[in-house]
Amino acid sequence: MRNDPHAWAVILAGGDGTRLQALTRVISGDDRPKQFCPIFEGQTLLTQTRERLAKTLSRDRTAFVVVKPHERFYRDELSSVEPARMVVQPSNRGTAAGILYSLLRIASLDEDAVVGFFPSDHYYGNEAPFLHAVHSAFVVARQNSGAIVLLGAEPKHPEIEYGWIEPGANIHSPFGDCSRVNRFWEKPAIEVATELQDRGCLWNTFIMVGSVRTFLEAFQSSVPELLDRFAQTCLGANTCWEDVHRLYRTIAPTDFSHRVLSVSSERLLVLRMEHAGWSDLGKPERVIATLATAGIKPPWAMSFGGAYPLSEKATA
Repeated sequence: MRNDPHAWAVILAGGDGTRLQALTRVISGDDRPKQFCPIFEGQTLLTQTRERLAKTLSRDRTAFVVVKPHERFYRDELSSVEPARMVVQPSNRGTAAGILYSLLRIASLDEDAVVGFFPSDHYYGNEAPFLHAVHSAFVVARQNSGAIVLLGAEPKHPEIEYGWIEPGANIHSPFGDCSRVNRFWEKPAIEVATELQDRGCLWNTFIMVGSVRTFLEAFQSSVPELLDRFAQTCLGANTCWEDVHRLYRTIAPTDFSHRVLSVSSERLLVLRMEHAGWSDLGKPERVIATLATAGIKPPWAMSFGGAYPLSEKATA
């Protein structure tokens, strides 16, 4: 995929990370969001995400969605990134705004782009299955025009803190177990999560791949007013910062999963990702459990929570 001139990656790094703030204060001594925190062996989650994706996607076609108030945390880390690949938002207005802004930026550079979106706060115990799944998702997205391909992680237990994807009819593909999407289940009760696991449902990783045209069509169908507001502002690499700031002052926070994905089922496919040891590092207990499963005992572990590991089952 690195040699494909139309394969793009977008790393989503604009979140505030408030749920992990108690832990990041212990590690870094400040209130930095978790993606800028060196949780695993001295590397930030953002750096690990960037290096992981560089094994299969070109650095030159990797964009970063960030927010201006976090600049002191990412300035040095992303200093080598070209300005055209930096999608800097004045503030956090939800995942839909960051995704749409990056899509319009990429569309201005490559109207034939196929784009993969990757959160910057994930952990993988085994990278090889993840990289294979990413490659497969790009191929499936190209073969199924108009589709958005989601990566669904094989569940290890009935997790109630994750969103779940219920697969529908199988799609014939030599590139993995691929299905249509019946529906999403957001943070279900334990009884429901147990049933979902028994029925072969998948954890929603929020990793998704599709053509820039397909994503923009999904925005047009679901939140046309948001697309119109962005389209009225030229969002190329040389956009006036005041224009972007004015735009962000006038838009409401919008969640991409709720407002776009959940009403776009006819466009969605889900690709099963197995054996990758995926974890969404959404709360301190999960971070500690994931570190313990990986056999990593950082120096700050004993100063957080008083015990290592904590009792929560590892998600890796």
